[in-house]
Amino acid sequence: MDTEKTFVLTTPLYYVNDFPHMGSAYPTIAADVVARFQRLLGHRVLLITGTDEHGLKIQRSAESKELKPQEYCDGIVPSFLSLWKLLNIQYDRFIRTTDPRHEAIVKEFFQRVWEAGDIYQGQQKGWYCVSCEEFKEERDLLEGHHCPIHTNKEVEWRDEQNYFFRLSKYQSQLQELYQSRRDFIQPESRRNEVLNFVNQGLQDFSISRVNLDWGFAVPVDPKQTLYVWFDALLGYITALNEADAEPTLENALSKWMPINLHLIGKDILRFHAVYWPAMLMSANLPLPERVFGHGFLTKDNQKMGKTLGNTLDPVALVKTYGASSVRYYFLKEIEFGKDGDFNEVRFINVLNADLANDLGNLLNRTLNMVKKYCAGNVPSITKEDITDENPLKAIGLNLGKQVKNAYEALAFNQACESILSLVRAGNKFIDDQAPWTLYKQGQTQTLEQVLYAVLESVRLAAYLLSPIIPDISSDIYEQLGFKINFNQQIESSSAAPFAIHSTWGILSNEQKLGTPKPIFQRIELPKND
Repeated sequence: MDTEKTFVLTTPLYYVNDFPHMGSAYPTIAADVVARFQRLLGHRVLLITGTDEHGLKIQRSAESKELKPQEYCDGIVPSFLSLWKLLNIQYDRFIRTTDPRHEAIVKEFFQRVWEAGDIYQGQQKGWYCVSCEEFKEERDLLEGHHCPIHTNKEVEWRDEQNYFFRLSKYQSQLQELYQSRRDFIQPESRRNEVLNFVNQGLQDFSISRVNLDWGFAVPVDPKQTLYVWFDALLGYITALNEADAEPTLENALSKWMPINLHLIGKDILRFHAVYWPAMLMSANLPLPERVFGHGFLTKDNQKMGKTLGNTLDPVALVKTYGASSVRYYFLKEIEFGKDGDFNEVRFINVLNADLANDLGNLLNRTLNMVKKYCAGNVPSITKEDITDENPLKAIGLNLGKQVKNAYEALAFNQACESILSLVRAGNKFIDDQAPWTLYKQGQTQTLEQVLYAVLESVRLAAYLLSPIIPDISSDIYEQLGFKINFNQQIESSSAAPFAIHSTWGILSNEQKLGTPKPIFQRIELPKND
């Protein structure tokens, strides 16, 4: 077993009942940021994403297009792959639940749970939401038997003989898990939701369906089809297998387990924080370390939906404004874990203020002054030449640790705000110190100290922002004379470990500064019709 630290994280496996939307892009961007940050720490990272392709919802979507389910899925999956590329997502594994390798894992897992005595046959009666692929308690339904999540969809009554998983058997073990590992479910509001649900008493849940063709057959009863969630959750384990290895639970466990982080939407929290750990307990497999449920996105403070005509197309957004703009806004302006809103005017104002005016302007004006006053070379200054009382150094000395803590807590907005505090301080420092006046007065030493402090602050800000806006950070590092490209995967053996580059004062006069160029073009506000 490799002793080098690994970090495994997953996005949800996205339903292919339609093309990807901003709600799919949002957690995938967040996962990519976490993965990039973990790589900067020198860890071996496995970022898993993929698609959930079985179930009644997919079967009906295919039928509506007069396609076979596999044909339908094969037509939708490329749209996810192309969007991830557009958004600069560096995923390591893309798992499709229709992959034959996945079926082998599902069968082996089912056999383990079967032999543990946790699967039995029983009668399933209740209201079923096809969009959720879940039975609903009648008390939770809206007027007219509408689903509380898919409010424009009526649930369907089901009365059928199914196979069940003994979820109730694991109630006390789950409660002990939540008690002993308080950070297992995050944020705190999600944890409280799960505790309330579990404390009401857990009911066994159905893991098979009849009259459904699209899915894997139940190994002990080929007339029934495995329930989509029992199949889909196991996609995370299938993805742990190396491509050239036989897909077995043993091989999946050999290198990457346990999974460190599941990033999911709050609407599928119950499946990941209750059903999934109970299933793993039954199969005697390691539990994940953390399940984080993020909030929903709205547009102009309204829930997005086709019926309202206010959906947000991530492809159009990236093609109009660029990947860095989209990545930055959604992680800086929305507290991860809470619901958040997209407003185009605010989107443009934030980007212009933070990336063009503050960060871009600071780099550009400083490089131009270095070119004018120092012949385009990094001043011959060391960090020891600048006292700890220097306002930029005072912020920079603790910034790396502060931002590291924020990234680890998935507090991306806090990370951005902390980094921006240094950037804004840099612009104020230039205005206060007036290097142009120092030059006229012949105060060369002080001038060089000012310019070095600002250059180093820009570098530090770019490095710490690199998980979020790798394109822009790469441009800044190139202009500062570094060879590091944050668009390339940083490996643990790279010359860019976090411990070094998050330290204040690593710029040296060995760096050959590049030609100043804009790192972010200002965006014009949309014109009123």
